Amino acid sequence: MSLDELTGDVESAYAGLDDELSIALDTQTKNELAVLTAALGPESTDDLVRRAVHLLFQSTTDTGQLDMHLRQGYGVTYDEYLSGMTYEEMSGGTVPAEQSDGKERRYQF
Repeated sequence: MSLDELTGDVESAYAGLDDELSIALDTQTKNELAVLTAALGPESTDDLVRRAVHLLFQSTTDTGQLDMHLRQGYGVTYDEYLSGMTYEEMSGGTVPAEQSDGKERRYQF
């Protein structure tokens, strides 16, 4: 796997989220969601799902788990994904492939 494959997989997953995000919840998850809804008073439970994804992403990033999984699956880290270049390419070891869409990747919480 490579940086380009990771980029493609992220873009594919992102494109399909709006159509695919309807999940069945088990009893424990429903109870936890109900407690969070009552305590935090969001406009909708969708707001809590967004918050949960942000927290999981931040936690896996902060603990290094995201890099570990990306390194195992794609051979790159999150920093390499964001920059669009591997560490080897950054140090002048190889020339990076041009990004076809011209979009910059930015790390955002």
